[in-house]
Amino acid sequence: MSVQPGWYVDPADPETRRYWDGEGWLGAPIPVDATPPDGPPPVEPPPVPAAQPVAPGQSPGSAPPAATGPGYPPPAAEPAPGWPAPPGYGQPGGPGYGQPGGPGYGQPGGPGYGQPGAPGYGQPGGPGYGQQGGPPPGWAPPGWPGRQPEPRPHGLPLAGYGSRLVARLIDFAILLALNVVVNGWFVWRLYQELAPYWREIFRRALAGNSSTDGLPQPGEQAGLLQVVILVIAAGLWLAYEVPAMASSGQTFGKRVMRIKAVPLAADQPLGFGPALRRWNTLGGVPTLLWYCCGLGLLLQLIDALSPLFDHPLRQALHDKRARTVVVQVPRSTGSTTPDDRTDPSGDTP
Repeated sequence: MSVQPGWYVDPADPETRRYWDGEGWLGAPIPVDATPPDGPPPVEPPPVPAAQPVAPGQSPGSAPPAATGPGYPPPAAEPAPGWPAPPGYGQPGGPGYGQPGGPGYGQPGGPGYGQPGAPGYGQPGGPGYGQQGGPPPGWAPPGWPGRQPEPRPHGLPLAGYGSRLVARLIDFAILLALNVVVNGWFVWRLYQELAPYWREIFRRALAGNSSTDGLPQPGEQAGLLQVVILVIAAGLWLAYEVPAMASSGQTFGKRVMRIKAVPLAADQPLGFGPALRRWNTLGGVPTLLWYCCGLGLLLQLIDALSPLFDHPLRQALHDKRARTVVVQVPRSTGSTTPDDRTDPSGDTP
């Protein structure tokens, strides 16, 4: 026997009543102690659809406008929600081209080029490079389209290898003159100690005699004199280079060639610590190692040639240790103020 339609206690939840229409339950449940209405519960209204976005100038309920017509396109980089993209959107001269966040914005020669936040801003060779908030000086970021431009640390071109070599030769000529004055007597004493030995070697070589028997031995002071000469030479080099580099980044040779060493982190004087580390890698320890069968001379040769194989900053080994880079100083002012007329590529060794 079928159950007659009416309000009954819901067997699934005895605390509520639901309406039975003879075949199934209808409507929402009501509390069991509430007075049920006469007849079945009212039909629930269908859910209200979500409101569609209304574009500027469009009345509610109207269809989106066509891709052409007065007031189109909207003044935004992308079409507003509910607006179809117009023909040619994002193309040069088309709707939305060159607007912030849209296609073409920040491209060289296009709208927004050189503005902070635009694509390419702060990249080496691009607008804003070297300014506050840009990438570290001298850094070539990954993903740069095409061939990466040469770094310009602090807005200055890198010094060429030829300029660096000539500057170093000028400095060595000055150091040689200083050693003649200060170290000359010790060198003469060493010559006197070694002269008898080498004279006999040459005499026997000319006579075709390769025997080493009975050769005169160098004097007892020869070894000590070699150490003294190397220590004095290193001391003269330190006194000539380190204070000048610490204060201005330039020795006399660098001033003549208009180049200077600057820290990678900031455009400021090196300071004594970096200048000392820089000198010690090239001239300090290697000069003292000349005593060890010329090992120091080999180390100095490797250091001197290292900028030829370092890219993109052309750092020598002593530059890497001190975290410096050698740049070309503009001819006009002799300062580190960037000169737009300077060739950004610098001199390539």
